[in-house]
Amino acid sequence: MEHALSPATLAELRRPRPYPAVSVLAPTHRREPDNHQDRVRLRNVVAEAKRQLEHDPAVTRERRVDVEEHLDLALAEVDLAHTEDGLVIFAAPGEHQVWSLARPVPERVVLSDTFLTRNLVSAQASERPFWVLSVASDRVTLWSGGVDRVVEEHTGGFPMTRDTRNFDPERQERIGDVPSAFRDEDTKHFLRDADTAMAAVLRQDPRPLYVTGEQAALSLLDEIGGATRGASQVRHGGLAHGSHEAVWKAVRPLTEAEARLSADTVAEELVRARGRKEFAAGLDEVWQNALEARVRLLAVEENYRATVRDDGGHLVPADSGDLDAREDIVDEIVEQCLETGAEVRFVPDGMLTDADGIAGVLRY
Repeated sequence: MEHALSPATLAELRRPRPYPAVSVLAPTHRREPDNHQDRVRLRNVVAEAKRQLEHDPAVTRERRVDVEEHLDLALAEVDLAHTEDGLVIFAAPGEHQVWSLARPVPERVVLSDTFLTRNLVSAQASERPFWVLSVASDRVTLWSGGVDRVVEEHTGGFPMTRDTRNFDPERQERIGDVPSAFRDEDTKHFLRDADTAMAAVLRQDPRPLYVTGEQAALSLLDEIGGATRGASQVRHGGLAHGSHEAVWKAVRPLTEAEARLSADTVAEELVRARGRKEFAAGLDEVWQNALEARVRLLAVEENYRATVRDDGGHLVPADSGDLDAREDIVDEIVEQCLETGAEVRFVPDGMLTDADGIAGVLRY
């Protein structure tokens, strides 16, 4: 299952497909006993997708069989022991993908000539994604981080390793052969290559960067002065060979502190916007401004969801399952704002009570 949505991956997902491109969305649960229902619910929504394919006159038998096979393959790939709050399956002629999301999604099936990506975009924004580079003299690993986890990434040439046969820096340091492994020229070249590779990753997918390693490694990266210079440093050795749990434990205090600082900054920005009359609050007002590309900063409470319908140009509350109901309107607003260059910040629940859970700072 996929977790991290890079700009390149999003562009590929948005590419037009031969009809039908099927998007299957299903809410899932992280813990017992709620997750006991997930398998049956997921099978039912996939069965609904197949039913729609069978009754769609625009879908030839050949394409229907192809897409159904990919739906079955996707279903077999789902690991319900490691699901989060939502699951998205994409299937089209010749391909399929499975995405696990740390944000709830409505249960639905969509047949189109493109995949439905708004829920992925919103989930990625709420994750506050970041990179972690864990450095040792013989290995450098890259981790993709979100709100509650890190996972190792195999991209951009990472993990990077080098042959250290006949090279025991710890022993040599003990007996005085060399002062430190990180003063070895081969090590310097190795970390310089890692820094160059990290720069390429950041160009493709810019995110905040944390670097873990012993102090000598961090100092050497500062000396190199490339992409890793200025990153948030975590003085903790051994993580290049460590587990994702160990890496997450090391960086979590920093990410939580930065999340609190970010929320405080957003609150101050909203107060200033009110004073300048550049403030929008509530779903309908924010939606109208988002459509006009007027939103510069969007603030959304982390678990805020709403179902609405468009009633002649305005959004009004609706029940789930109502005709023309839009069950993921918050995700639509997030995607619309990101598309128009706005900054999107998810903040703790209850912070935007006076704005009904969602607010915007306007450009004018």
